[in-house]
Amino acid sequence: MILRVGPLAEDPLDAAAQFHADILPQVRAALVAEADLTLVFAPAGHEHRGWRLSVIQALARSHAPRRVNALTGDGEAAIAAAAAWLAEAPGVTGQYLPLDGSHSFA
Repeated sequence: MILRVGPLAEDPLDAAAQFHADILPQVRAALVAEADLTLVFAPAGHEHRGWRLSVIQALARSHAPRRVNALTGDGEAAIAAAAAWLAEAPGVTGQYLPLDGSHSFA
């Protein structure tokens, strides 16, 4: 399952708080209902990487053997290709992958 996240606040602390309050309940519900989850975050500055990666890694650990990964970027083709690649990569979980729209996973 793919779950789109955002836009969130520009400030990293505010964005993390907003995610935990508004989005995390949806994520947990999806993980109960679905086998694997890929979150797609709206693009944000590099200062958001830490909290996003931490959330994804914690979710992957706490919901194993379900796989939880995240993508960020605004190139729909790159997001689709990365999501398809993740669907076929059963050993990949807990990853936060920024996309620049120019890479192919095929």
